[in-house]
Amino acid sequence: MDIPELMTKNFFYLKGDEVFHSFFANSVYPWELLGNIGSFLLALGSQLSEERYERVGKDIWVARSAKIAEFTTIEGPTIIGEHSRVKPGAYIRGRAFVGDECVVGNASEIKNAMLLGQVDVPHYNYVGDSILSFGAHLGAGAITSNLRSDGKNVKVRLGSESMETGLRKFGAMVAENVEIGCNAVLSPGVMVGAGSLVYPLSFVRRSIPRNSIHKNRGEITHRKLFD
Repeated sequence: MDIPELMTKNFFYLKGDEVFHSFFANSVYPWELLGNIGSFLLALGSQLSEERYERVGKDIWVARSAKIAEFTTIEGPTIIGEHSRVKPGAYIRGRAFVGDECVVGNASEIKNAMLLGQVDVPHYNYVGDSILSFGAHLGAGAITSNLRSDGKNVKVRLGSESMETGLRKFGAMVAENVEIGCNAVLSPGVMVGAGSLVYPLSFVRRSIPRNSIHKNRGEITHRKLFD
């Protein structure tokens, strides 16, 4: 069963960026991209301007305008974009794209994930096997859970509909300008539509339509701000 609202072309709005458009166009649903992040980074890294980016390790490219604090761990392949900040204690485990003007904060961990631009994961966050689009913000302690407790493949659910992904590890897809409250947990396979808000301490089990508010008990209401 297809869920058109969750298709890549309907879920993400990539601001006309040619690099992302060409990458994302290779998918019908965005979770199909998770297995290709590493190869995408290797191809893109080899094309980056040496005037703007420095290769600081094996398959690690960091913009010269980025600020990397002491006591961080960065493994490749990884690209860290212009004017981004990686704070003390951050752990970037590889296959990670940190776009321009992003923040990876203290004790935050990134693995096989993309932060497309102006994304903040500033305090005690885990982002694994996930894509966070422009302007997304995770409050302190918010995480993307990427593995079911029973180890089975992840399903994506929206309302009464569900789709098999064929993936054992799949965190979350978060569209543009989404706010995730402090200590919220996005269950494996959750997709949060553009302009939505998730209350602090929420346990999100099903995907959220764009321009919505997810409240603590799972109630979803419409958000007028982004109409």
